[in-house]
Amino acid sequence: MKTIEVGILGGTGMVGQHFIRFLQGHPWFKLTWLGASDRSAGKKLKDATSWRLDGEMPADAAEIVVSDSLPSSKTGSAPKLVFSAMDASVATEIERAFAQAGHVVVSNSRNHRMDEDVPLMVTEINADHLRILKRQQTERGWKGLIVTNPNCSTITLTMALAPMVKFGIQRLIVATMQAVSGAGYPGVASMDILGNVVPYIGSEEEKMQQETQKILGLFKDDAIVPLAAKVSAHCNRVAVVDGHLVTASVEFAEKPAVKDLQFAVENFRSVPQERGLPSAPVRPLIYMPQQDRPQPRRDVTRENGMAVFVGRLRECPVLDVKFLACGHNTIRGAAGAAVLNAELMMTEGLLD
Repeated sequence: MKTIEVGILGGTGMVGQHFIRFLQGHPWFKLTWLGASDRSAGKKLKDATSWRLDGEMPADAAEIVVSDSLPSSKTGSAPKLVFSAMDASVATEIERAFAQAGHVVVSNSRNHRMDEDVPLMVTEINADHLRILKRQQTERGWKGLIVTNPNCSTITLTMALAPMVKFGIQRLIVATMQAVSGAGYPGVASMDILGNVVPYIGSEEEKMQQETQKILGLFKDDAIVPLAAKVSAHCNRVAVVDGHLVTASVEFAEKPAVKDLQFAVENFRSVPQERGLPSAPVRPLIYMPQQDRPQPRRDVTRENGMAVFVGRLRECPVLDVKFLACGHNTIRGAAGAAVLNAELMMTEGLLD
């Protein structure tokens, strides 16, 4: 596969830095362009922001001169493929401007996720939803595209549910324990989160409910038909650095045995594994039989942060079954998910 140049919108922020680190050494994508706010434009990355992740700022990225968040500016034109880590307050018009100008925008921002003609992708689950892009270009008159990945907690949940859909999901109740890194930098004040649980994350519950239905829905008659199941979510912020833990209770139409669900989880493979996409884990779901696993600190960085870990699959006295799922919120739930989506798009010829 040929190597292509890529850029990052919002490259100086926390999620942007995760994109920078995840793209280091990528066999298909070479980072050459960063876009950010006016106050950063014209400066080298190393002078425009402080590195907030572990280790040092990658040397090659440190020397990139940050551009305005425009398809073309005095600091140079953006490459065709750009990953968006833009803040939701500004992402809508910026991403649309890039798509209008012919760029492929693979976005981690929430702004376009629920648009009817924008695919909300979890690569292992709904690769066929990319077919909605023809409608997007036709109806909007765009030369380019916008593709999104979902909320970080939604990715962990839907990955765990993917092999269970065939049993007919009818009702779903979930509760999350979400890491502080999901709030960005500086995030939640230490006096609010240390020794505490914050039982509210703005609009998070609504996103989990709606996005889950869209991701697990069917592509039919040039539209995405949402999953008909009812979904109820409770979202909480906890004093964990990285890794969202989700607890779920599910009611099924077919009432499967626990052993059949565990078998489905353990043997789940999909398009990324079949095509050998560079960022795809060999096993996208890893079932853990231990009573006290998965755990964020012990598990989420395994498999380059791209696997989701499932455990404690058992009968539920109210619905049918219940389980835990755990995933890395800023890798599998953000930067890594978007890069994996772009890899799929490259194999589909959408980046030519």
